[in-house]
Amino acid sequence: MYSQKLAWLLLAPTLVILFLFGVLPFLYVLYVSFHDWNPFAANPEMVFSGANNFRRVVFDQGFLASLGVTVAFVFFAVLSELVIGYALAQAFMKEFPGKAFFRTIHTLPLIMAPIIVGSVWKLMTTPSIGIIPSLLDSWFGVNLNIGQSAWAAFVITVIMDVWHWTPLVTLTLIAALVSLPADPFEQAQIDGANKRQIFWHITLPMIAPAVVATVFIRLMDALRTVDEVLMLTGGGPGSATRYVGVHIFKEVFPRTNYGYGSAVSVIVLYLTIVACWLLYVSMLAPRKSRKG
Repeated sequence: MYSQKLAWLLLAPTLVILFLFGVLPFLYVLYVSFHDWNPFAANPEMVFSGANNFRRVVFDQGFLASLGVTVAFVFFAVLSELVIGYALAQAFMKEFPGKAFFRTIHTLPLIMAPIIVGSVWKLMTTPSIGIIPSLLDSWFGVNLNIGQSAWAAFVITVIMDVWHWTPLVTLTLIAALVSLPADPFEQAQIDGANKRQIFWHITLPMIAPAVVATVFIRLMDALRTVDEVLMLTGGGPGSATRYVGVHIFKEVFPRTNYGYGSAVSVIVLYLTIVACWLLYVSMLAPRKSRKG
């Protein structure tokens, strides 16, 4: 009994913080989503509208378009980060000259604020002064202008996200690889298994929990990306990079449409939870059933 009381006492500060900064804001946003509210209008009072905001979301072509480009952005960004992060994790598991230096340089993007990342990439991709358009033009004769090409803007935002967050994936997978026991790998090599078989049948199943946790983190972050993209493209050209986070931002702040923006936020949160649940079921549930 004493140990249980002590455990709850130690958890109390964390639970209070989660309630104040997690549960209460969500309940407030959920409450606002059932109202029409523009605090800067002539009538700043909330007007109850029931599920009208959610009905608008379902038929809002702008939101549906932003959801489509967001799914594509999340897929390419997270998949690229996993592949590159695993390759770098395997490389950093080996000893080579300058390993500590390269690991330090590799981790530097993580300490940069997203708005700074967007500003840096804005400078690097500006046609008149940016190093990337200059190199592409001199080396390959390619004219890169993310303000005019929707495809180029989308690709650059994916590359920017990969550059910023791949170090997080690398560090997570390094921790998972370091914790693996050596016996299964030695036994597989004795039995004549090649590298591909060792990866699919030993390494990947053993690091699956770490991979899923990493995908959860990156999936949630990528779905709500705002500041980087706003600084780089502003959601353009057109709506090519108007991801759901940018869509919510523009609905809430420039248009001061707080009720509708809250409804979109609730739906995006629900879709994020569903996506994480489906990922968990598809990757970890079969693994647990095999063990059982």
